[in-house]
Amino acid sequence: MKTRIFTLVFTFAFTFTLIAQITISGKVLGRNNKPLKDVSVTLRDTYDGATTDETGNYKFETSEKGSQTLIFSHPKFIEIEKSIQIEDKNLILNAELKESVSEIDAVVISAGSIEASDKKRATTLLTPIDVYTTAGANGQISSALETLPGVQKVGESEGLFVRGGTGTETKFFMDGNLVNNYFGNSVPGIKAMDRLNTSLFKGNVFSSGGYSAVYGQALSGVLALESIDLPERNAADFGISPIFASGGIQRVNQEKTHSYGISLGYSNLELMQKILKFNTDFEKAPQNFGGNGNFRIKTSRGGFIKYYGSYDTSSMKLSSPNLDDETSSDKINQNGKNTFHSLSYREKFGRYTLNLGSSYTYNQNILHFSNVDQNGSSPFNNDIDSKGNYFNAKALIERKLFKISAIRAGIELNTTKEETWVSIAQKNYEFRDDITSLFTETDLGMSNDLSLKIGARAENSSSINRWNFSPRFAMAYRISKEWTSSLAYGTFFQNPESRFFTENYQPNYQRADHYIFQVQRAADGRSLRLETYYKKYQDLIKTTTDFYRPIALNNNGSGYAKGIELFWRDKKSLKNIDYWVSYSYLDSKRDYLNYTESLFPNFAAKHTLSFVAKKFVTNWKTGFNISYNYNSGRPYYNFVTENGNTVLKNQGFVKDYQAVNFSLNYLPNLGKKDARAFTVLVLSINNVLGTKNEFGYNFSSNGLKSRAIVPPTNTFVFIGAFISFGTDRTQEAINNNL
Repeated sequence: MKTRIFTLVFTFAFTFTLIAQITISGKVLGRNNKPLKDVSVTLRDTYDGATTDETGNYKFETSEKGSQTLIFSHPKFIEIEKSIQIEDKNLILNAELKESVSEIDAVVISAGSIEASDKKRATTLLTPIDVYTTAGANGQISSALETLPGVQKVGESEGLFVRGGTGTETKFFMDGNLVNNYFGNSVPGIKAMDRLNTSLFKGNVFSSGGYSAVYGQALSGVLALESIDLPERNAADFGISPIFASGGIQRVNQEKTHSYGISLGYSNLELMQKILKFNTDFEKAPQNFGGNGNFRIKTSRGGFIKYYGSYDTSSMKLSSPNLDDETSSDKINQNGKNTFHSLSYREKFGRYTLNLGSSYTYNQNILHFSNVDQNGSSPFNNDIDSKGNYFNAKALIERKLFKISAIRAGIELNTTKEETWVSIAQKNYEFRDDITSLFTETDLGMSNDLSLKIGARAENSSSINRWNFSPRFAMAYRISKEWTSSLAYGTFFQNPESRFFTENYQPNYQRADHYIFQVQRAADGRSLRLETYYKKYQDLIKTTTDFYRPIALNNNGSGYAKGIELFWRDKKSLKNIDYWVSYSYLDSKRDYLNYTESLFPNFAAKHTLSFVAKKFVTNWKTGFNISYNYNSGRPYYNFVTENGNTVLKNQGFVKDYQAVNFSLNYLPNLGKKDARAFTVLVLSINNVLGTKNEFGYNFSSNGLKSRAIVPPTNTFVFIGAFISFGTDRTQEAINNNL
């Protein structure tokens, strides 16, 4: 649901103000003045940089100012550094590199991962500006990732559904810290949006399998987000649309050693409910109020201390006809609140890098369920009040070995304390868990064409009262100059969800083993990635029901997921057009929860296809973005209890999912000199053609009647204006990005 669109789309304008204006370019030569290709040129301690082309030329934009260090590096040549002074003029800086006889021309391990924050990796795919300009993503990282291979498009439940895994099998991290409740509070059948804004981050690493031993408690994948260090300048921003109003300030000192910022926002869908046709009957339109704050401190050694904190509230009330008695209505009243805090510290000590971090989350979601008959009385009422306190702490130390190898090790602690009051059972369910994790990992450059990553992780959960051990291994091999291959294996464990634990039964860890093989090519502004995988599930939870509450019965569930994925991105073939195509084929079966047999999971589709294209027309000061999403029909199942046994009463497939999305961004002040205010006007239309998509079915108690689970509205239109007060620094934002 779009209750948080005010914070997500508003940051699009703010992102433009943060992206660079100054262009740094030049030429890199080797022996006999021969142009050098694939030389990495970066600013120290930033994500700004480029790679030289076949003629040895490089060019990139940066928002950094003052004294900086430009680094020229290539595995076959001696790395050099050049001190530069960045002011208000473009810089041209050439360099000459000498060959190295001791360094290894290593390849980078990338099986199963997509990393947008590290330009040196061939799997660099999505940047923050990509997220904002992906039509239909609404500025959300999770929605933009749904256009990539391996990620399912699920519209009725939050989470990243990766390669046949449930939404709970993907975990989220900010600056290394675990983010609990990454998505907003919601009601059954309506998907909540991301809580964290894309503008907070300078990059992300999305791993769809075979991920690092640094992360755990995720059977399918992890999304690791890294926040920006310091803003480029002071700014004040304001946004308004028919559904929200928001504003914020960001301040940085002149020496660029510390900054702070705050923002507030309020949204309400009541007006849009009157303008658009909604499928969901909201008796009270979804509304949200929230705010966040941050500070960042650059240490004398060049490290950073970062803090981010947020608070939000949400509420809605909806009604739908009862399937067993059409004269009565089922109503859900939702109220929730959440606060999240993240604190991290990163510092370099010679060859060692120390990372310390912690996060805390408090979340409460109150759901009141009732059945109201035609006389207005409520024969059925049930309140579920869920409260959770979550604390995460991690310490990691890394040591560089030579130029291309490294070893790292650390410890992680997670504490969970939850209480859930269920009025129909007149019982308060309590859950407490403390997880201690130890991990170590090494990157090894073995030869010019071979690299290895070997790691292991061990975890102990107090609720399960036993240890697990997870080996991890990956290998990368260079097939040719432009082609590389990767192989990855890993064992992954995850605790069952807390709601399945009871006083009489504490389930065991759930397990998944990943096997991944990948080949990819990245050159000349084009990227091609082919990947196949096999994932084996063991010890999945089987459940029964107690007072409408699912509880664990045993760990006898199992399953598998296997598939083939293709990704193609092209920024060069079509003039000033950036586009990508992704396709996934999934074969999967699961016997878990209340499934009576091994079945294709109801949240997954066999075939998934996405197409994304974007173009910025400078003369019109407008960016045009379009996307198309397709999923083959997902299965649905209706399980009922007959004579004490669970029986599969109905099953089938919903129709194929299709959606064409469009957005445009108009920048009226683009190119104006001495502009004190910069405005962005945004129009976005999700599902332009109004396709009536379905996600599944709800059934009556006897299984004879059903109703499709559909999105709150078939087509959603958003119009907004965003103003940033300060110097116009947007011209370079469109170059090489849109």
